[in-house]
Amino acid sequence: MIPARPAAGLILAHRLSFPQISAVTDAASELHTIIDFIRYGGSRFNAAGLTFGHSYDNAMDEATQLVLHALHLPHDLSPVYGQSRLVGEEKAHVLELFRRRVDERIPAAYLTGEAWFAGMSFKSDPRALVPRSPIAELVESGFEPWLGGREVHRALDICTGSGCIAIAMAHYNPDWQVDGVDISDEALTLAEENKARLHAGNVRFLKSDLMNALKGEKYDLIVTNPPYVTHAETDALPPEYAHEPELGLRAGDDGLDLALKILRDAPDHLNEHGLLICEVGEAERALDALLPELPMAWVEFKVGQMGIFVVERADLVAHHARIAELAATRP
Repeated sequence: MIPARPAAGLILAHRLSFPQISAVTDAASELHTIIDFIRYGGSRFNAAGLTFGHSYDNAMDEATQLVLHALHLPHDLSPVYGQSRLVGEEKAHVLELFRRRVDERIPAAYLTGEAWFAGMSFKSDPRALVPRSPIAELVESGFEPWLGGREVHRALDICTGSGCIAIAMAHYNPDWQVDGVDISDEALTLAEENKARLHAGNVRFLKSDLMNALKGEKYDLIVTNPPYVTHAETDALPPEYAHEPELGLRAGDDGLDLALKILRDAPDHLNEHGLLICEVGEAERALDALLPELPMAWVEFKVGQMGIFVVERADLVAHHARIAELAATRP
């Protein structure tokens, strides 16, 4: 790479607004190694009060990924390279990414164009939410003990977004045929790009408003991470979330507008012993209050309960009248 001209630090400082011009000028000249820049980025992110909820949950991890991306290095680079020194052009690139993360509040995954889910690298951009569902842990565990050894031939991912859940299911279960559906044309285009990127031949993506376009289709397993953020919570989200499509977040006054419709319609698309796994996040309490009689098993993850439940088709059928009554009140 061509080293920056002597004035590059001053030009860069003029473009950056964090934390102040003189400090950034010093950063360009005084920071030298990969570790230097990771530490500096982490400090600046914490000082700026950024929100971390898109693949990474802390400033140091985000700074690490931005630095490695800028240097075209693998995300799991060995620590032995931490003392490697950056040339001027590389420093400018790293600091520009830091500037955009702080000033524009763009999620790191959108800056790098990459997000990791279930151990796989997905293309990520504002056409869909950044992949981050704890369903990844279920995929990697083969959905056990919830499947209980039952055979799965066909699986469905509703509100597929970037396609991460559908593609991960297909990757870990090459004998499954997996469908992913979404109402957004932009999200489906991104999902198709990820399908090609990851060579997921046993995945099919379809446009559908939930299950409305799936007449006659039956599955052994339905997995879904629909929008479940309430109106009030959506309006109060930190600036980072404004870069994501609101369609993938907002879900009514209690966050259950879509989940109730999925509960209502799932029996029509599940085989006799089929299973529904659905994420509702913080709307878990509201769902329990609305349907206390529905036997839902709330999944415990390595970090605790995460608002994901498992329910049998038979139980959805048994309580269909009440579910349909509640779903009918939603727009």
